[in-house]
Amino acid sequence: MNSEKSLPTYKTVADMIDHAILKPNITREELTDEVLKLKPYNIGALCVRSSDVTYVNELAADIDTKVITVVGFPHGTANTAGKVAETKQAIADGAAEIDMVINVGFLLSGMISEVTADIRAVVEAAHPLPVKVILETAFLTAETIAAGSKASADAGAAFVKTSTGFNGGGAAIEDLKVMKAAVAGRSELKASGGIRSLDTLLEMLDLGVTRFGTSATIAILDDLQSRYKTGRSLGTVDETSY
Repeated sequence: MNSEKSLPTYKTVADMIDHAILKPNITREELTDEVLKLKPYNIGALCVRSSDVTYVNELAADIDTKVITVVGFPHGTANTAGKVAETKQAIADGAAEIDMVINVGFLLSGMISEVTADIRAVVEAAHPLPVKVILETAFLTAETIAAGSKASADAGAAFVKTSTGFNGGGAAIEDLKVMKAAVAGRSELKASGGIRSLDTLLEMLDLGVTRFGTSATIAILDDLQSRYKTGRSLGTVDETSY
């Protein structure tokens, strides 16, 4: 990072965060507590299990934070009709965006037309709402990351995303560079998996990432606010930057 570069504004960072509440064993009480703790932070989105969309929309009705959900999660192996049905139900329940998992086995098999058709079906079912395609980069090589990213852009995905966070690995700079080159500006980048610090987020922001999936939201935004007060790191805070 350039030590003379100003920090982005709080709103810039907060709006890019999709806070993940996706663990299969989270209870309704734990979910409620987490949403209530996050309310004052005014983040961009809460990414929750599809069964929680209606409830979290009710909890978050008094703030601008969107409620989004996942489809084919976490393995991506559901058939296309199942992903489409899940997408339509999630939107009917109030989801504002869809994060779908790519069929990794098809991708690794070189079945690019099938991968593209699977994504396109979800994109069409979600239209006009945006779809983010989770590649699960921990399973992939640079070549297959590029192929999956291109297929996603070809199918009309709004974003390509690194990881679910449930199958090992996570967001890595080198993988994001491959994704960026492959989509060639046709889709945006979402980094997800292992983003636990402000410094990691800022490094990826510099690369061109525009959305971040994390469960470390409070720590990241508290650190950002602390740096505003102290002027620590990245030079002088400029509230008009970015």
